[in-house]
Amino acid sequence: FVINFVLRLINKNKKIEEENIVDLCEHDHCHCEKGILKSSIHHTLSIFVFILIVTFIINTAIYFIGEENISNILLNKPIFGPIVSSLIGLIPNCASSVIITNMYLKNVINVGTMIAGLLVNAGVGLVVLFKTNKKIKENIAIICLLYIVGVISGIVLEFLKFTV
Repeated sequence: FVINFVLRLINKNKKIEEENIVDLCEHDHCHCEKGILKSSIHHTLSIFVFILIVTFIINTAIYFIGEENISNILLNKPIFGPIVSSLIGLIPNCASSVIITNMYLKNVINVGTMIAGLLVNAGVGLVVLFKTNKKIKENIAIICLLYIVGVISGIVLEFLKFTV
């Protein structure tokens, strides 16, 4: 909300272009003008198949990398842990948040590292963002902002723990 507020203040004199749902419909060729039910089913199935394929690929990669290998990288390292945990949190899947939470519950990582990874996790929202928003620079800016907020929050929590 704070970032959105600041961006609106910066751009208050500029005309902010808003994409219309018509652009999405024209891109997907779903014929939204023929009815909302048919087009919503088309959009839902399209996104579902896309998410299913990406989730399968990511879960396979996590299976072969292994949760133990990921936890060895993060093992209670004050600054390095939040940096890596935030990268893991960017994996567009809920599996990354489950892995991070399980590592915290097993005392493999501390709260700062956990928060850093969970703050950046948007589930498959980032995949859908890249699928629907064709402005690559804008998408990368969103991801960088997520990553920076996660890392800074994690590091701050790490140092608060050490000073308390």
